[in-house]
Amino acid sequence: MLYEVPLRCSGVAVVLLKRTQYDYKVLLLKRTSSVLRDTWCYIGGGIEEGEKAWEAALREVREETGITKVSLFTSNKFDQFYSAKENYIYVAPVFVGYVDDDQDVILNYEHSEYEWVTINEAIERVSLPGNDEALAFIEKHFVRKSPTEWLRVGV
Repeated sequence: MLYEVPLRCSGVAVVLLKRTQYDYKVLLLKRTSSVLRDTWCYIGGGIEEGEKAWEAALREVREETGITKVSLFTSNKFDQFYSAKENYIYVAPVFVGYVDDDQDVILNYEHSEYEWVTINEAIERVSLPGNDEALAFIEKHFVRKSPTEWLRVGV
């Protein structure tokens, strides 16, 4: 009899993009949590009871950055990792949010720093395996091209 490794999808990830005069910038946050302390990453968090994944994405953006005006899209990309300790595969949908230049970032306790960086700088700085691939995918489909409206969520 074969045993299956369970999948858990209890969280979301969000890559925020801001258009500048010449290109797009990505928001990276430096974590303060015990697990990912001092790791640069994009926004992520858990889905609360009764929430849809896209609703959790908007809430996490608001909680972690103070940003409230986001044009949100599903990227059709997923963060994933295997937990050897608990023997499950974690999968989180990655959303893309476009924000206006006039919104200030106000960090919560989960982060110590933030920076708006180019896509290439973000790809070099993130340290979780797979985050670089998600950013390259987002550059191809959400920076070089405009996303199709059917990917928009939260409207």
